[in-house]
Parts: sequence; C-alpha cells; structure tokens
Amino acid sequence: MRTEPNFRPRRGRRALLLLALAGAVALLLGRAVDLQILDKDFLQGQGDARSLRVVPIPAHRGMLSDRNGEAVAVSTPVDSVWADPAKLLADGPGLVRVAKALGLPPAGLRERLSQRADKEFVYLRRHATPEQAEQVLDLLAEGVFVQREYKRYYPAGEVMAHVLGFTDVDDRGQEGLELAYDSWLKGEAGAMRVIQDRLGRVVEEVERLRAPAPGRDLRLTLDRRLQYLAYRELKATVREHKARSGSLVLADARSGAILAMVNQPSYNPNNRADLEPSHLRNRAATDVFEPGSTIKPFTIAAALEDGRFLPGTEVDTAPGWHRVGGKLIRDLRDNGRVDLGGVLRLSSNVGASKIALMLPAERLWSMYTRVGFGSMVNSGFPGESSGSLAHHTTWRPIEQATLAYGYGLSTSALQLAQAYSVLAADGLLRPLRLVEAGEAPPARRVLAAPIARQVRGMLEEVVGGTGTAPAAALTGYRVAGKTGTVHRLVDGAYSEDQYTAIFAGMAPASAPRLVAAVVIDDPRGERYYGGQVAAPVFARVMAGALRLLDVPPDDLSGFGARLAKVGGDR
Repeated sequence: MRTEPNFRPRRGRRALLLLALAGAVALLLGRAVDLQILDKDFLQGQGDARSLRVVPIPAHRGMLSDRNGEAVAVSTPVDSVWADPAKLLADGPGLVRVAKALGLPPAGLRERLSQRADKEFVYLRRHATPEQAEQVLDLLAEGVFVQREYKRYYPAGEVMAHVLGFTDVDDRGQEGLELAYDSWLKGEAGAMRVIQDRLGRVVEEVERLRAPAPGRDLRLTLDRRLQYLAYRELKATVREHKARSGSLVLADARSGAILAMVNQPSYNPNNRADLEPSHLRNRAATDVFEPGSTIKPFTIAAALEDGRFLPGTEVDTAPGWHRVGGKLIRDLRDNGRVDLGGVLRLSSNVGASKIALMLPAERLWSMYTRVGFGSMVNSGFPGESSGSLAHHTTWRPIEQATLAYGYGLSTSALQLAQAYSVLAADGLLRPLRLVEAGEAPPARRVLAAPIARQVRGMLEEVVGGTGTAPAAALTGYRVAGKTGTVHRLVDGAYSEDQYTAIFAGMAPASAPRLVAAVVIDDPRGERYYGGQVAAPVFARVMAGALRLLDVPPDDLSGFGARLAKVGGDR
C-alpha cells in the first residue's frame, strides 16, 4: 500500500529559514537607519576627526638681493618626513624600510621612537631630498607622513657668508643680516582644512582658513660682482702670506653704500657640517686692531685745523728718534726736516708724535671722534664693534704721542673705511650702510673741505715712487692712501715678529668714487709691511671695481707712459 510523503518538516525548516533571513534583513535595515539617521552626526564627526585635518600652509622667507637685484639668499620648497611614533613602531617591517630609505640605522630609529612613544609627532628627516621623500611615501609605512617646508639657499656660498649669515632648520635667522632683519624677512604661515588618507596625503582641500603671508624682500648695497672680486683677491693674499686672517671693505664714497665686505677664513652656509665657530665672525665689522700709521692723516688734519700749521710747515725728525716720558719713539731712519706731507709720505712716527704734542689734546681727540673712531658705524650688521678711544682728559703725554701714529686706540676695517670716506668726500661723513633703504642718510660735515683736499693731496704722495705704497698705484687713475704696519698684541705685550698689515685709500683721487680698507692679520714671511702685503690687494680690487663701475680715469698721463713703454718694448 502506497503512503503520501510528509512535507511538514520541510515546510517548517523553510519557514524558519525565511524568518531568519527576514530577521537579518530587518537587523541590517535597523543598523542602516541607526548609522544613516540616528547616529549620522556622531559618526560623521568621528570620521572627520580621523581624516579631516587643519594643516599649515608654509610661507617662504623674503629674498635677499644685491644692489642690482641679483638673488643672494632664497628660500626653496623642500619636504620633511615625520611620523606618529606608536603607529610606526607597530609596523616593524615598515620601520626598517623607512630607516633604510632615510639612511638611518633601524635600531637607532626604533630607540628614538620608543623614547617618544607617548607623542603623536616626531621628525624623522628635516629637509629631505626629493628622492628620499618620494621613496618614503612609496613604502606605504604606517604612521609616516611628508610635510612641505622651506630651506634657505645661498647662491654665492662662502663669498657672502659673513655678511648674510644663515638661518636654522626652522628658517629663522641665526647670524648676520639674516638675524638682524629676521622680523622683516620671515613669513607667517597660513592654515588650511583638508581631507587626508591614511598615509597623510591630501585627498581634498576643504577650505582655506588663513592665507600665508610671505616674508618681505630686502635689497642690499653689496654688488655681487665686486664681492666676488674682493673675496678672490683677499683669499689669494691670505694664502700667499700664510696670514692668520684678513678683511676688506669697499664702499662708495658718494653714497656710503658698502659695495663689498669680505673676510678670510670663511665658510659655506649651504653646508655647515664641519663649521668651525671662529670662521663665523664678520671680522671686518667685529674684530678690532690698532690702526697704526693709517691714523696719521687725521693727525695731520687736526694740525691743519689748528691754524698753526700749514702744508709746508716743517718738523725736525732728526736724529730719527725722540724720547717722551721715558719711552723711545723712533723712525726706520733719520728723515731730517720734513713738511706735513713728508710726515705722511715717509710715515714718520717721530714727526707725527711731535705734531700731536704741539696740539691741545682735545683737538686731536675731537678730530678722531668726528671721523668715527670710538663710535658705532651703524651699518646694519649685528655685533658691530665700536672700537675704543679713551677720552682726552685721561691722556698722558706718551699716550697723546703714540695715538698720533695709531697705538693706544682700536678700530675695525669697517670703521677705518668710513674714516677715509670723510677725506674722499671733502670732509662729509656719510655713514656706511649695508641695506638699501630709499634715500641715503644725510651727510654731516665733520671736516672743512679745503683741509680734506689738502690731506688727500698728501696721501697721493704716499702712493708715489718715494712713498711707502707704490704697490697701490693704478694705471690711469690717481690714488690716495696710507699704509700701516702694527706690532700685534700677544698676551698683553707687543710681539717683535708678529704684525698686522693695513692699507686704506681711495680712487680716483681727483674726485674719489671708491674707498677701501684692507687688513691682513699676522702675515708670516719676509714681507709683512702694509705697503708690501695690503697695498697690492687694494690695487687689484680697486682696478677691477673702477672698471666694472665704468669710472672714467683721471690720469691719462699714466696711459701715455704705458703706451710709450709698450712701443719701446717692440
């Protein structure tokens, strides 16, 4: 007998399955309603908190340029690599790959991250190379990100290092004009809200909260061409004479603009890995020395100003020495009776000291202070030295005598160049400056024009054949200047075999356009006089500068003699 199959158990299982499916659908629908409607604001906020970020918009630092608009310091965009320590530590293989990409020891990186595990930010490499930044991003390591910043670059390298200075890794001025004008040059970062992916890359820019404000540019008085010229010649001379250091300042006598300021030894501001602290100093502005015979023109100017002396007034320097307060002041030879010009041409210490002792101390002190000795130049460079000059009320006769030929006071190359600019500008003092700031500061008369011209004429004789500086002469240009050779102070006493060689002068002497001061500290060798060591540097730099600035010659007889010599050689 056949029996009908029993479908009730199957129908029950089907119903149960359908009920389970319906329940699952209802659960999903409920969850969807919960996510999309009931908890939408909360969840969206949580999502934004993890992907929406406010990031800084870097602002570049202002550019430094020379007087012709040529860039001498610029900020270039670079990438810095940073990480969330906890996330990168959790990604062991990623940490090793990142360390290798950045050239870091993995163990050292792991220890560094462990020490900062409670932080959310640590730099792995500031100012990474483009290749390093791209390679790190391609690794897809957890918690590693790249941030855009700016890095300072100096196209002239060591040639302008002492004047410009440099910035730190955060683009803040640390030395030189970068430090002095940091508030002017630095920019203000902006802010922007963005959406980032898990690797920290910007997926979408949502809104700009604050626009970045770039730093302001600054134009300097320096001429990059003349700076290179001066640096090359100074470096060659310091090397040739194995000198301890050297400085040179070249300025426009008509405006007070400093066209070149160089020092040796120097450094490369773009690579300071092996930097020696002593090389950082802008010696031309910060280091002081006794000016020696380069101060004699101002002793003579004080005598002319006194009224009792004329250019032809003679001084008896025989027998080549005289005693003041128990101290012997001597010349290299017995020059006999010489006029005021002869005191400069022959660089007579006896003559200068005798003249000084016949003047009221206040007059001599007044002349030195008026031309800037003992006072700041205020060129704009930080740390500039004022030198030292004691008040005349403290002078004894021996001090008054030695001050007349440059011992007992101190000055800098910058200060010396400014003093000689007074003679070049017919008695007008124009403060030397490094920064173009609209019109030049007003000039101030500190010396009568006729006296300045008389002294300048005497200084031309110094560069003549019978003076101490024939090596400073130029073909086609009249040159006026003065040498100085000073015994260096070593452990509080004057050394018998260490010197500072100095030359300061101007050209063309008929109507000076340029003035320069050259200081070579401790030249080691047979030649150490200012006329032998410093004067040739002056001549080479001045000749090139006059040519580059198209200054017309004022001594055509020099060209004639040169042509005649060339013709005779043929």
